[in-house]
Amino acid sequence: MTILETLKKPEITEDLRGRGYSRRDMGRIAALLGGTVALGRAAPALAQQSARAVIGAVRIGSNECWTGPLPAGAAAAMKIVTEGNRYEPNGEHDQLFAAVSAVEGLPATHIKAWPGSSDPLNRAAVTFASPTRGIVTADPTYEQIWRTGAWIGAKVTKAPLGPQYQHDVKAMLAADPNAGLYYVCSPNNPTGTLTPIADIVWLAENKPKDAVLIVDEAYIHFADAPNAAKLVAARDDVLVMRTFSKLFGMAGMRLGLTFAAPSLHEKMMRYDGMQVTNMLPMTAVACGTASIPLAAEIKARRDEMIAVREKTIAHLQSRGLKVLPGSHANMFMVEWKGKAPKEVMAALLAQNVQIGRSWTAYPTMSRVTVGSAADMEKFRIAVDKVLMA
Repeated sequence: MTILETLKKPEITEDLRGRGYSRRDMGRIAALLGGTVALGRAAPALAQQSARAVIGAVRIGSNECWTGPLPAGAAAAMKIVTEGNRYEPNGEHDQLFAAVSAVEGLPATHIKAWPGSSDPLNRAAVTFASPTRGIVTADPTYEQIWRTGAWIGAKVTKAPLGPQYQHDVKAMLAADPNAGLYYVCSPNNPTGTLTPIADIVWLAENKPKDAVLIVDEAYIHFADAPNAAKLVAARDDVLVMRTFSKLFGMAGMRLGLTFAAPSLHEKMMRYDGMQVTNMLPMTAVACGTASIPLAAEIKARRDEMIAVREKTIAHLQSRGLKVLPGSHANMFMVEWKGKAPKEVMAALLAQNVQIGRSWTAYPTMSRVTVGSAADMEKFRIAVDKVLMA
């Protein structure tokens, strides 16, 4: 059964129309969840910028990890290639859920895996927001949900970040007290800043009871900070998102996780007969299963990134450049002393260094991904040349 046919089931049609979706909207939802829509002329995830990447350049613009999967994960993926004739050789999904459950302290029933994070983020917008119940986010933040909201006809309300560049959860609630979906990205993309768990709990407890809170923790493994996963065990209105694309170095392998009460997952998955999570590549599942328990290796990779990040930020500040404080992720925002970000991006690319873009909320700043020590040394040398030009 196609997604459009599923949407035409009486119980689903009644629900969607009751939330303000038109027949035309249902076609747009089917196109979105069927993977035929690239929102904002982007790939399925805005983070995926390989089509625009400059091969051979220092690539520090897409928040990718500077290296590949952890060795044990890569070995597991290579091993399962020999069993590629099987859809699922040996209960790999259950092995992944058991490994994640042991690390996060969540029941396996509350864990779902996806081919990346774009699909569940789009589904959450369709399921919990609507033309009559909007979406609230910070500004700036990861923008995909803005585009999804626009596509499905849901009002998107943006609240500025707080004085420490964290999500201002009280401002978010005040901006739309009747929204259907509140989205918190922590650490935030593009600032790398954390929103305290106490603030996230406050928003969960004070939002409308029938609204859903998404906590996107794509970068949480870089932060070594309390996370929101345990909220899921106690609540049925919180969805936590994770990805293996960042610290685990698996961006091209496409594996994401969501943590939520089974009732939330069931609502999100009903549009295609619960099939999407059966479409995962076994190489990614095996790699993720082998990687998630490796606490020492995760810490070593995190510590390596932090040392390189802080050295780079100190260098930029010594050149009189402003860097937003408080990043706990593999990125930071830098202002270029009166130079336009596009001008600096082009000048750095001429030095074979490709950095990230600006955000509308911070139009004078660029996002820079933290790469390897060698990458960031080349970046620092290139910045010095550009500043002297």
